[in-house]
Amino acid sequence: MSFRKIAVLGMGKVGSLAATLLHEAEFEVTGFDNKRLKTSHPFTTETLDVSSPELLTSTLAPYEAVLSCLPYFLNTDIAKTAHNLGIHYFDLTEDVPTTKAIMEISKTSKGLMAPQCGLAPGFIGIVGAHLAEQFDVARSIKLRVGALPQNPTGLLGYAFNWSPEGVVNEYLNDCEVLEDGKIKLVSPMEWNETLYINGMKLEAFTTSGGLGTMCETYLGKVENIDYKTMRYPGHMNLMNFFFHELLMRENRQQAGEILTHAKPPVDDDVVYVHASVEGVIEEKLQRKEFVRAYYPIEIAGSDRTAIAWTTSASVCAVIEMVRGGTLPDHGFLKQEEIPLEAFMATRNGNLYKTAAR
Repeated sequence: MSFRKIAVLGMGKVGSLAATLLHEAEFEVTGFDNKRLKTSHPFTTETLDVSSPELLTSTLAPYEAVLSCLPYFLNTDIAKTAHNLGIHYFDLTEDVPTTKAIMEISKTSKGLMAPQCGLAPGFIGIVGAHLAEQFDVARSIKLRVGALPQNPTGLLGYAFNWSPEGVVNEYLNDCEVLEDGKIKLVSPMEWNETLYINGMKLEAFTTSGGLGTMCETYLGKVENIDYKTMRYPGHMNLMNFFFHELLMRENRQQAGEILTHAKPPVDDDVVYVHASVEGVIEEKLQRKEFVRAYYPIEIAGSDRTAIAWTTSASVCAVIEMVRGGTLPDHGFLKQEEIPLEAFMATRNGNLYKTAAR
């Protein structure tokens, strides 16, 4: 079913940009936040306390879809509300338990349940699936994403341009992989490797959540799948020291506060994407890659960070596809089911094509 009226919850950098992109794509958008916004927007904004189930239900009732740009731990209740109202649900979460809960909810949903629509999981899975489709037999899918400052300082070489709760989760939760044809859980911040993008030396290591539902989808079809986060060299060892030797893993909230206080966000960031698939095409062993760097761009008269626009554009492209009938309008949506070419053909997905380096 086609739809126009959508509520966007959370007016941070990503949420406000996603709402702006949807407004420009001719959706009827209302942005909600828990506090009154000081800046003006081209769409309607209202205050909302999502912790009240009754208030959340009555607020979302007039809408046909909801996009949550809130921290992952709020999303299950929002998804349940969307399910009860029979409206579409979208989010950006990388949290595995949250996604599994939403998958269960989707079994009886009248609308579409589409979590994990950001960068990783999200766009990187769409790319990985697109590459894998070109093989007669794919033996490995390797997905890497890094959101980094362009001009790193200090030993960590990092800036928290993304949710601290999300980053801490990725660094501490077990990571699902496919290894030798079996789904396994491996420790985060291991399997370190070196790679290069546009001459820039980077390290990559295991983190949680980036594969979304791909291990389940490709079980019995691909022998090996893993996801890793890219950082500047030396970052992984320092974060292992911080979380494990200093025991900061025992207090995730405090860990996030310390890290964001030490490494605040920057405007000049870069998002690196590196996807590769190896396998057999016409009886020959081959490797195909998708390697890009994305930098800040101007949208709606303002400069937007690379992590903000890549995340926002990804979920907005998916929402456009659902509106246009390119994707299902009910049940559960896996990111690897989204065709890359159709994704890139949307107003927002096209940003991934025109802004790539």
